Amino acid sequence: MKLPLSLHRLWAIVVKEFVQMRRDRITFAMMIGIPLIQLVLFGYAINTDPKHLPTVVLDADHSSYSRSFIAGLENSGYFHVLPYRGGIAQAEQDMAIGDVQFIVSIPTDFSRQLVRGERPALLLEADASDPSATGNAIAALGNLNQTVLSHDLTGALARLNGTPPPFDIRVQRNYNPEGITQYNIVPGLMGTILTMTMIMMTGMAITRELERGTLENLLAMPVHPLEVMLGKIIPYIMVGYLQVVVILTAAYFLFHVPIAGSLPLLLACVLIFLAANLTVGMMFSTIAKSQLQAMQMTFFFFLPSMLLSGFMFPFRGMPEWAQVIGAGLPLTHFLRIVRGIMLKGNGWEETWPNVWPLLVFMGVVLLIALKRYRRTLD
Repeated sequence: MKLPLSLHRLWAIVVKEFVQMRRDRITFAMMIGIPLIQLVLFGYAINTDPKHLPTVVLDADHSSYSRSFIAGLENSGYFHVLPYRGGIAQAEQDMAIGDVQFIVSIPTDFSRQLVRGERPALLLEADASDPSATGNAIAALGNLNQTVLSHDLTGALARLNGTPPPFDIRVQRNYNPEGITQYNIVPGLMGTILTMTMIMMTGMAITRELERGTLENLLAMPVHPLEVMLGKIIPYIMVGYLQVVVILTAAYFLFHVPIAGSLPLLLACVLIFLAANLTVGMMFSTIAKSQLQAMQMTFFFFLPSMLLSGFMFPFRGMPEWAQVIGAGLPLTHFLRIVRGIMLKGNGWEETWPNVWPLLVFMGVVLLIALKRYRRTLD
């Protein structure tokens, strides 16, 4: 009786698959690279408890008590007090840009009210546009006013120690007073959806022509590589704007996310972000040899973009090396732009620091794509 399974034929098929895997180096690299990226990012870069958050202290009292409080902020581990000489207006602008997470205001008569037992109040303003980034830091303030002056209130002032605490800390959550997570997540979804769909669609643009056999006709046409790329990008820009309209409509009417800033400014920034992602997709399409490889490259780019941009986890909670990588990704800057315009009401001056990195990224990637496309013409 002849067996249905032949070890010799089975081994031949296994060897064939290994040979094919060796030839398809991009797919093999993705099989090894994606798990490694996940291990590194989730093991080292992701941190849901950010510390050493940039804090500006406006100390109008300049007393030993105010200095003890500032030292207590630093010792808590959640606050990193920046050297600062500007006023409250400059500090609030820095918070709108995203350079400052907290602003602490100490009044001029803080020490005088303290020794009189009048329980003066300090004001702590927090950038609450991302509640997860500030929640633990604000919670750490709960007992700070009871313990931070224990070494200063001695002798005749020892009566001030205990309950109630000698001073109050009043927390003001800016941009998202109620800590609604939808205000942070829904605008961020706009960036993640556009990143995934735009890169994937354009990533398969040229590989689709190759698999369908129409690439030869395209290369024979008297058109410049830049004209080909722009011709393939412009239709997807229109599709991207359609997605943006759907997301903004749902955000406003379903999730009640405010749009505090200029809608035309937001749409103009969306155009730059769309162009940056579409150029990435065009670059992938000049490297990939099939639509499957183009999709694999898209996922390879999308995974770190989603994890290191501040969409899922606080950006300042990541180590410095991860923040450097995240700062090079378009999604990181677009999230700051869209959240700044919708929640903070940012204008062009506050938005520009995150616009020019998108323009630089787009220019570099476009040059790479054009260089790769010219090679395919030979």
